[in-house]
Amino acid sequence: MDVDIRKLIVTHETVLSEADQKAAPPINRAVGIAVVENPYAGRYVADLSPMFHISRDIAAELMPRLVALLDGPPVSYGKAAIVGAAGDVEHGGALIHPMLGKPMREAVGGGKSLIPSNCKVSAAGTPIDLPLGHKDDPWSFDHFDTVTIMVADAPRPTEILLAMAIADGGRVDPRVGTAPIV
Repeated sequence: MDVDIRKLIVTHETVLSEADQKAAPPINRAVGIAVVENPYAGRYVADLSPMFHISRDIAAELMPRLVALLDGPPVSYGKAAIVGAAGDVEHGGALIHPMLGKPMREAVGGGKSLIPSNCKVSAAGTPIDLPLGHKDDPWSFDHFDTVTIMVADAPRPTEILLAMAIADGGRVDPRVGTAPIV
């Protein structure tokens, strides 16, 4: 299944401080976003497997670009999707779950942990919190974080906004530590 990509967006941020505490070293986050046409918008389709490769191919293109934006090796990652109002949440799930992980893990050099994710149906310009977690240690509380993203004109009703993010550090001055798991 070929898909029309309306736009690709790559962003980079460097976090220098938080709560009056300097980041030592600064933490870099990179986000790649693809706005794609939803081939199943407006209709029910039971078998969504033709959509699986779409995100794999997009990640294969975007992830090396994201890694190149970091100052250090990637240690955390996450993914998200916003489905336009003519689609349903399973359309986003078809992009972020079955095949997106492999090119993400290859690009970050590992990935024993599940890739945190978020998915919803919403209108253009709606923000989504893309969760981040340590790529190899699912219990690293210091790396639980989010990147809030939005694109003013996406997703349109028949589109899906697909996003993936990586970071070369956790939160600035984490103080949660290794709280007991209850």
